[in-house]
Amino acid sequence: MRSLRINSRGFSLLSRISLATIVLNVATGAAVRLSGSGLGCPDWPTCAHQRLTPPDSFHAIIEFGNRMVVLVLVVSCAATSVASFLRRPARRDLRWLSGGLVLGVVGEAVFGAVVVYTKLNAYVVMAHFMVGMALLATSVVLCLRATHGPGRGTVAVRPAVLNLTRAYLVLLAVAVTAGTATTGAGPHAGGVGAKRVDIGLAAMSRIHAETVWVTAIVLLVILFVLWRSDSPKGIQDSGRILLAVMVVQGMIGYAQYFTHLPSLLVGIHVVGATVVISAAVWFHHGLSDHRPETPVDTAPLTAPVGAATPPGAHEPVREPV
Repeated sequence: MRSLRINSRGFSLLSRISLATIVLNVATGAAVRLSGSGLGCPDWPTCAHQRLTPPDSFHAIIEFGNRMVVLVLVVSCAATSVASFLRRPARRDLRWLSGGLVLGVVGEAVFGAVVVYTKLNAYVVMAHFMVGMALLATSVVLCLRATHGPGRGTVAVRPAVLNLTRAYLVLLAVAVTAGTATTGAGPHAGGVGAKRVDIGLAAMSRIHAETVWVTAIVLLVILFVLWRSDSPKGIQDSGRILLAVMVVQGMIGYAQYFTHLPSLLVGIHVVGATVVISAAVWFHHGLSDHRPETPVDTAPLTAPVGAATPPGAHEPVREPV
């Protein structure tokens, strides 16, 4: 077992594969809901009537496809977690974050089963989605931390910016939750007869839009403080990128609402939420300067037994005349 080792580059690649699989899981999960395939496989973990594979029908194939993505997600997150213990240099923070991926996948599987057995209860679907967003955020942090040395780094901005950014992340979580509730109040229930959120679509959409506007205003304040305090250009640029991502996401949101929630736009908006969350975590992470990781010295301290002695190795050192 001591010969099983993985370097930092290999571990970083595994963590990125896990992140990509999480985003794919969100996208295919949205496809299940928006196509009305939520009960295409009415049983869990089998698909239907003790049958593992789906019957020859559109909804069953869509739902089963998402379950196959979840299987790949389980494998990738488990592999990342195992690799965190084989990684050299050893890093406790990466092990904890990789363990968080495993817990998140378990939570996703549990909620996925409850979603099926509650016949697509909107509140359970909301919880299922938010666990997925927490899993996404953990994966982004893992990918970022895997690229530098341990520790949180040295904060490169004023304390006010750091506190405002933390408030922004909380507001963003509220806005995403409200967006999930808006979908739960809309026409895309995921299947016939699914329980909906007990709030009108117009009212829930207004609540979601207002929370997004408040979140965007806080981000504008952060950018203003960064500009006035002459913060590093890289931090200001990442903040502007985050603002641009939010603007595009907001435009898609308004477009889908005024075009009566077409499935394609709703799906793009759901995937866009993963982009916004990833950009927000990336921005917050970049507020600190992180030192590079110290490479592991793998050179032997002594020459192996039987190795050839270099010429002149035992010759005495001659003093200059």
